[in-house]
Amino acid sequence: MTAGGGPVHVAAVDLGASSGRVMLGEVGSDVLRLTAVARFANGPVTGPDGLHWDVSALHRHAVDGLRAAAAAAPGSLASVGIDSWAVDYGLLRDGRLLAEPFHYRDEHRNEAGPRLVHARVPAADLYARTGLQFLPFNTVYQLAADERLTEADRLLLVPDLLAFWLTGAEVAERTNASTTGLLSVTTGTWDEPLLTALGLPRKLFADLVDPGTTIGTLLPEVGETVGAPGLPVVAVGSHDTASAVVGVPMTGDESAYVSLGTWGLVGLELDAPVLTDAARAANFTHEGGVDGRIRFLTNVMGTWLLSETLRTWGRDDLEPLLAAAADVTGPVPVFDVQDPRFVPPGDMPARIAAWCAEHEVEAPADDVSLVRSIVESLAAAYADALRTADSLAGRTVRQVHVVGGGSQNVLLCQALADRSGLPVVAGPVEATALGNVLVQGRAAGAISGGLDELRALVARTQDLRLHEPRTLPPANTA
Repeated sequence: MTAGGGPVHVAAVDLGASSGRVMLGEVGSDVLRLTAVARFANGPVTGPDGLHWDVSALHRHAVDGLRAAAAAAPGSLASVGIDSWAVDYGLLRDGRLLAEPFHYRDEHRNEAGPRLVHARVPAADLYARTGLQFLPFNTVYQLAADERLTEADRLLLVPDLLAFWLTGAEVAERTNASTTGLLSVTTGTWDEPLLTALGLPRKLFADLVDPGTTIGTLLPEVGETVGAPGLPVVAVGSHDTASAVVGVPMTGDESAYVSLGTWGLVGLELDAPVLTDAARAANFTHEGGVDGRIRFLTNVMGTWLLSETLRTWGRDDLEPLLAAAADVTGPVPVFDVQDPRFVPPGDMPARIAAWCAEHEVEAPADDVSLVRSIVESLAAAYADALRTADSLAGRTVRQVHVVGGGSQNVLLCQALADRSGLPVVAGPVEATALGNVLVQGRAAGAISGGLDELRALVARTQDLRLHEPRTLPPANTA
């Protein structure tokens, strides 16, 4: 990997569904380091009309974090990039946010949206046009149920909204736009006939930009607050999974990935879509990746099940529970983590017990067994998704990479190796932030090359852990 200059410092605003942070990155031909300069909580806010995000607070946290990054690297920040979860958006009129964005777990809108959309565009036709898997909270469905739509003159997805507040520029970064269900899977542009069929004005949707594009520079008042006047804001893979996949140290066509956090995104990287009836039936999606790649994946329940279980119990001691769960030798139930009952917030232990009762499977007897049951059920779902991806794309997967916060869950990574029969490489934990800073570093000229070169840098510089498959533990299944 060659580059024109030495290492640069960049700031990554990385927003997840339960927390956010600002990372100071240093990136060069043989350097890839991250330092957390700010961390903050994030989560749903209940309003009279449903669940929302407090994006105004996220903006304040981001600005505070950028100020910390600028102070930690005085005078040397090259740029900032923003990534977040997908599908959720803010509606604006004359540059002002009409209301805090709805949360994708809002049950009322998730019930109404698909019915309204499919009355105009059948599900099969929608998949053929956009290649997007069915999820009831996809942007296209949320818009169908949004009563404020007629008041708006612009729609911006969450990272684009924050970039607008930082720069004043209204753009739509392509990888995140691909999660809306409104982007053509073949052209990578807004599907205008589809917008017309759904009664969505074209003016709502900003011009598309690719990762590596400079969106703008900090507005004067923001630059003064941050202490970095004129700092460029660079588009990265603004869908956090797009950035995470950049940070997966995989090589060739025989690797698959699981980006594991609140959700488990399980899939492959392709050069062309697989728009078959089988792919649609399996609920596999085609989302935009950096450098024009396609992320062929499916959403599987993630560590949300564990975090909601602990929240129900009023506990925050997952590590000791996982250690105890590793010693469970008896059978545990393997339940369907994709059952819709597990999507909204709530009492997960009670819901798991109800699922077991309905399927005549003995429920876990205690808290530790329940944790082991969750881990084994998640691993079984990921292994099944990997086999399906393999078959649909005509690939032979020989290794799985698990990245993100879930890569620290040793028990889960080993269970995935056992159930898939494949070696699992765990790490890096910070794949999303690494992918964010790699795209910025390349845009700044500190590194060069394609995704293979960027991933080779990840492999050389980050801590990775290998899990070889073992004999499966006993389990109860429905």
